[in-house]
Amino acid sequence: MSNISKHQLSLTGKTNSRRFAGRSHRQRGSAMLELAVAVPLLALVLAGVMEFGRVFYTAAEVSNAARAGVQYAAINTANASNFDGMQQAATNDAANVPAMTATASQFCECPDGTSTSCSTGSCSLKRTYVKVVTSAQFRTMGTYPGIPNPISVSSQATLRVQ
Repeated sequence: MSNISKHQLSLTGKTNSRRFAGRSHRQRGSAMLELAVAVPLLALVLAGVMEFGRVFYTAAEVSNAARAGVQYAAINTANASNFDGMQQAATNDAANVPAMTATASQFCECPDGTSTSCSTGSCSLKRTYVKVVTSAQFRTMGTYPGIPNPISVSSQATLRVQ
């Protein structure tokens, strides 16, 4: 009979509550400590994700600007030699990227792939191409170990115009 009464006491929780009373006092504030450790780590991860998004956006803008420059040359054959117009089209396309530079050029090739002069080419059926190279310097919001600041972002687009 005494075994049954001990068992009933443990089911009521009176014995268990006394046994764990000291332990809950020692765990007080542990959630606050875990939060204090987790919040800076989460903030660092969030900052990294934001910086990656900004770099990716800048790279996309620089790439799109190079394409806009060669598309300007494709409008008509007169634009294929208008380097200032191609550079301006590229710069206008990337208005949100500060200090982006664009360089336009033209080159010619023979059908077999050898380079030739566009004005005095020696091969028949020469192919005329335009190329626009865009570049910008991306600056991060902070300094991060292992990540250079600034980051060079560049792109080029080439299009056959003739």
